[in-house]
Amino acid sequence: MTHPIFEKARSEKRWSLTEDEAKQVLLDNHIPVVKSKAVKNLNQAIAAAKEIGFPVVLKVISPDILHKTDVGGVILDIDDPEHLEKSYFKMLPNLKKRVPNAKIKGFLIQKMIESGREVVVGGKKDKQFGQVVMFGTGGIFVEVFDDVSFRVVPIEKKDAEEMIAETKGYKILKGYRGKKYSIGSLIEMLLKTSEFLEKNPQVVELDINPVIVWEHGAIAVDSRIIFE
Repeated sequence: MTHPIFEKARSEKRWSLTEDEAKQVLLDNHIPVVKSKAVKNLNQAIAAAKEIGFPVVLKVISPDILHKTDVGGVILDIDDPEHLEKSYFKMLPNLKKRVPNAKIKGFLIQKMIESGREVVVGGKKDKQFGQVVMFGTGGIFVEVFDDVSFRVVPIEKKDAEEMIAETKGYKILKGYRGKKYSIGSLIEMLLKTSEFLEKNPQVVELDINPVIVWEHGAIAVDSRIIFE
């Protein structure tokens, strides 16, 4: 059964989900996502930040802005209501100047989480193979390092293990200079992502980047979904 968020986007003639929509879809498919809340104005933003707990991240929600960081649509490490108010009124004019025609639907208040190792999990619809799931080195350097592996959906645990082991970043993930990371959590996320892609053939591109992984878990921080 198609998720109602896809149907809502279709009714609005959209073929990509906003970040808050994408995160809700992932959450409903048992993929762990950082705590966040969509808001419409400053008062709601402050209330959401108090509910989530400072520090938080402020992000713009717009169907016309896929790469928020490039246009000043993300502000990190906001540690109190005053800082949030300043950030809010700083972001709005910047967005209107850099992307004047973008439709701004609201803002996302997201919990600022502790740093860890950044990886990317995702998938795409391949013309020859159909749905494929992807794993690789994540963060802002994902395209620079091009350190990714793919498997045709559906995958099993062994496939997920092999995908992770095939990347150059695996040496760090399995333990480096006293730091260890939860490969088990990444395997589970890859399996859930495979299930999601299998159940949703309308998805043509899924990008969960970054996924932050620590010694005892992993969580999706940002996500993009394009569908047909």
